[in-house]
Amino acid sequence: MNCSCFGAPVSKRKRNAHADMEGEVHSLGNVKNFPYKELQLATDSFHSRNKIGRGGFGTVYKGTLKNGTQVAVKTLSAESRQGLREFLAEIVTISNVKHPNLVELLGCCVERANRILVYEYVENNSLDRALLGPKNEHIQLDWGRRSAICIGTARGLAFLHEELVPHIVHRDIKASNILLDRDFMPKIGDFGLAKLFPDNITHISTRIAGTTGYLAPEYALGGQLTMKADVYSFGVLILEIISGRSSARASWGGMEKLLLEWAWQLHEEGKLLELVDPELEEFPKEEVIRYMKVALFCTQAVASRRPLMGQVVDMLSRDIRLNEKQLTAPGFFQDSTEYSRGGPSNKKSSTSSTSYQMSSVPVTITEVNPR
Repeated sequence: MNCSCFGAPVSKRKRNAHADMEGEVHSLGNVKNFPYKELQLATDSFHSRNKIGRGGFGTVYKGTLKNGTQVAVKTLSAESRQGLREFLAEIVTISNVKHPNLVELLGCCVERANRILVYEYVENNSLDRALLGPKNEHIQLDWGRRSAICIGTARGLAFLHEELVPHIVHRDIKASNILLDRDFMPKIGDFGLAKLFPDNITHISTRIAGTTGYLAPEYALGGQLTMKADVYSFGVLILEIISGRSSARASWGGMEKLLLEWAWQLHEEGKLLELVDPELEEFPKEEVIRYMKVALFCTQAVASRRPLMGQVVDMLSRDIRLNEKQLTAPGFFQDSTEYSRGGPSNKKSSTSSTSYQMSSVPVTITEVNPR
């Protein structure tokens, strides 16, 4: 038997910790605590054929409850660095959050070492699978659907940022965390990295986490988190939705460029339509160009110049003229070594960005895979 230096057996301390956690979950009256056996039955003992997703924190299974309700069951792996306290914090953060464009948490399971979240089941899986998945899983997304996904995601983020009190910064907006229901309405999921953001502060200094390709450079390099970090990620997401391409790949336009960097070059050359997904055979050109310009407003290097998400909703949903004189170059964060902001020149590309080589970057930058 393993013992601690204080004399109490480690196994007993672990049992006590689990018991305390179960007590805390039970004290959250608005959160349903599912028995483990019920979820085991719903997923056919977590059979591999019911697996619908996997990421760094565990596996997601499709399940059917006794009453016929389909659910997504997210099990946290034993190797997960998300501890009991963080797991509880995730539940508390989103248990009262209800919005058409947010995935709804139905409950959880805390029994012994099991830590499981139960979400509503979303029929058409994730946006990244629809855009970038295998051909046999490829979903045709016409402009009407892509436009609705952009606007719906923007509305969900505006709700988190501006309507909830305290506000919530998601911190991991990316295509794999945008789920699509049977009507292709987007629902933002995975709040494991979300942070509460009280009204009376301007930023939070925090451990850097998220996914490279979507990280706002000022956050990636300095750990200064504001809601504008989500705005930046959303801007990158718009470009992915329109182009059908991944922001993670760094070889666009025949050169070593990020998707955002290539978009900025095309904007400067007046060739933004070259970015559009070839599978989009028919689309309103002016509207698509406006969406891409909104993306560039969202990804400007200086965070304070980026719009609020409520403004982004207006910019996307209304046919308004954008003041392009206010638009400045985007910031880039690439290969964990590079930060570019608007400047007079750039030896690496023909954009009006200047690359600043950083001698070191925080080692806490993590890529969080879809859970």
